[in-house]
Amino acid sequence: MHVPAAVLDLTRGARRVAVLSGAGMSAESGVPTFRDALTGLWENFDAAALATPEAWNADPDAVWAWYQWRVALVRKVAPNAGHHALAEWERTAKVAIVTQNVDDLHERAGSTVLAHLHGSLFEPRCSECERPMDLPAPPREPLERIAPPTCDTCGGAGRPGVVWFGEMLPRQPWDAAVAALRVADVLLVVGTSGIVYPAAELPELADRHGVPVVEINPQDTELSSRVEAVWRTTAAVGLPGLVAAVGTLE
Repeated sequence: MHVPAAVLDLTRGARRVAVLSGAGMSAESGVPTFRDALTGLWENFDAAALATPEAWNADPDAVWAWYQWRVALVRKVAPNAGHHALAEWERTAKVAIVTQNVDDLHERAGSTVLAHLHGSLFEPRCSECERPMDLPAPPREPLERIAPPTCDTCGGAGRPGVVWFGEMLPRQPWDAAVAALRVADVLLVVGTSGIVYPAAELPELADRHGVPVVEINPQDTELSSRVEAVWRTTAAVGLPGLVAAVGTLE
């Protein structure tokens, strides 16, 4: 695997590596994208309309059913080589993973995720008191309606632990991501388009703090012209090659 010299120069010797991962990272594992998940029973629904507080207030049973089907889809796939490479890198460097993905593939590969900016399918919480709740087993087949679980503390309905359209990002994950950037030696932006804000601000923040940014993506993105190095490859191909190359230089 030939790693571009510019990429290798910026990652060689890095002891604090920040990673911003997006949908492209999980797509190689077979995780459907947000809209791709609307197949079969859900193909006549609008994903953007389901992922809102208004949809939840209008019909929580339908919204919960859709998210539980997404949980089932994620559980059918496995972390790819890119996920495993980042977990391996943690053995020799401090790797701070900030992800826009709501799946658990980084964790299942063995990584510690610093921040799920958009929440997680696997961390439901009470819609009333905000306490974390256990995730019930998803249905084997998609269902149009499933009653959400009830909070043992206040009796409120459990809601998906994701950030819906129209909601603010939770402060703690965002602050953790920003803090990691300030001390990073390099930021890798992997599989993200760079158009979803505020996550797309993170490379800009890194640049303002003098942290070089490396993009790993098979396609041009909004970030490509504003980073120090670009590698036109996928996460599952590029990250194992990069980690192996960095390891041989230590």
